[in-house]
Amino acid sequence: MMALDRRQALALGALALLFVVCATAVQVALQTRIDAARGLGERREALARLEARLNGRTALHTPSVAPAAAFVAAATQGLAGAQLQAYVADLAASQQADVVSSSVEPGTREDGPDAIRLQATLDTGLDGLQTLLYRLETGTPYVFVESMAVQPQAAAQAGIAAAGAPSAAAPVLRVTLTLRAMWKREAT
Repeated sequence: MMALDRRQALALGALALLFVVCATAVQVALQTRIDAARGLGERREALARLEARLNGRTALHTPSVAPAAAFVAAATQGLAGAQLQAYVADLAASQQADVVSSSVEPGTREDGPDAIRLQATLDTGLDGLQTLLYRLETGTPYVFVESMAVQPQAAAQAGIAAAGAPSAAAPVLRVTLTLRAMWKREAT
């Protein structure tokens, strides 16, 4: 057998060292790739969970379309205003409130072209006012109370007995409401 001289032994040692270094580099590169793929998979799963949670929330909070009864349906905005006046007058009458006046007001810049504004002044008691406001804001068509001014009626003040004792009758209030509703153009 042939004996290796010193130069050949060093060359074989260097070749073996080079082989070990290359094998280690390949192993480190493969391990890094495997770790990156695993991390990417975990991030995709986390993203899928977040999307599922977000979709669950948006499904719960998706705005729905208002029913047709929510709008005052009329061919023109003027007719819609008249229908809203009649609706408010009927509600007031059911609460023993007297409508003193009502008028359709022009819309503001914030209102869209499909908004109806109404100012109504009526005389009523406190209980009737509470029920009227409740029925206005919870019934259909949807009516929003934009502002309200309440004053004691002058006739109620005259109802105080001459001896200074308050009368047994409930005080009458003069209430001015600014209302807003939405109308839907009806085909004629």
